[in-house]
Amino acid sequence: MSNLKKTTPSQMDISTRVKELTPSLTLAIDSKAKTMKAEGIDICGFGAGEPDFDTPEHIKAAAIAALEQGMTKYTPSAGIPELRQAISEKFLKDNSLEYKPSQIIVSNGAKQSCYNAIMTCVDEGDEVIIPAPYWLSYPEMVRLAGGVPIIVSTREENAWKVTAEEFENAMTPKTKMIIINSPGNPTGSVYTREELRAISEVAAEEEIYILSDEIYEKLTYDGVEHVSIASLTPEAYDLTITVNGFSKAYAMTGWRLGYLGAPEQIARVIDSMQSHSTSNPCSFAQKGAVAALTGSQQCVTDMREEFNLRREYMISRLSSLNGVTALKPQGAFYVLANISKLGLNSQNFADRLLSKANVAIVPGIAFGDDRTIRLSYATSMDVIKKGLDRLEDFCRTV
Repeated sequence: MSNLKKTTPSQMDISTRVKELTPSLTLAIDSKAKTMKAEGIDICGFGAGEPDFDTPEHIKAAAIAALEQGMTKYTPSAGIPELRQAISEKFLKDNSLEYKPSQIIVSNGAKQSCYNAIMTCVDEGDEVIIPAPYWLSYPEMVRLAGGVPIIVSTREENAWKVTAEEFENAMTPKTKMIIINSPGNPTGSVYTREELRAISEVAAEEEIYILSDEIYEKLTYDGVEHVSIASLTPEAYDLTITVNGFSKAYAMTGWRLGYLGAPEQIARVIDSMQSHSTSNPCSFAQKGAVAALTGSQQCVTDMREEFNLRREYMISRLSSLNGVTALKPQGAFYVLANISKLGLNSQNFADRLLSKANVAIVPGIAFGDDRTIRLSYATSMDVIKKGLDRLEDFCRTV
């Protein structure tokens, strides 16, 4: 008979990595706001990280047709050849990047693409440099891989962008990767060609991987150019994993489709890893993605123009609030506002704003900067106007 002491489920230990994860504040706030709405409370929500538009009809039609034709089985784990070819052509046309279809992996959202890239490149104890404010999942992904997130605080006066010098100063012999998100969430900042070139030169000198998250690529304003860092030099190309997807540009958040382009050997390993985790992304959704890339792009233009109107209005209103500063975002659909002069940290500000004014925003602590709050303009102009009226009244009472 075994001498091993039996444990009850409540006594069993779970992995340290999972135990130390921080739950998503954005999802928690969104959940709380939806609960309040269900109770009949009039909530103005600025927390959304998804377009409020429906998926364009031609994309839905392609997925419906695929369903009706019986496309309900497994596909290759990295995606159907037709989609990988379309992504390859998109990379060349839009980003001046030559990725063969074999270098492209289609995943269950750009989030999985980021996770796959980090899991593939980061070993136990490796350091990953993450400029703050950052998208809140980056540090948790690094921790899940056994890596160490090294947070580099950026400056509002530099549009919340990390410089090559700050990158270099944060490096150690353990540095394995830097994460660049342009256009950025939560900042809306877009790195210039010159800024990216300087960062890529530092990375090349020490052979540090670059994870370039470009999910908001199609949402830039005022003629600002989006540049893919991997396109700048052969050295940058060899070190960069370029992540993109369909959620933001085509209002396809629930479809869960993202992709990455990477050097051949990295793509091969990511394909193998995905085959053992999730396998292929949704079969018929991939047909919708083909239609998104190969069909008319007017839907993207129309959505971007509407976002721009909301962006202009939101910035004009926030700029008039005493104690609040907000840089005009160049991309994405967020405004990062500095509320530090009001004497509250971001969590207290967000909690009080929701309970007293029925306005939901995301506290900057979720993004590594407790001086700020994030407001999304991926909601209707009516909600934006009403919510900013309430925010203005609230700020007068703080």
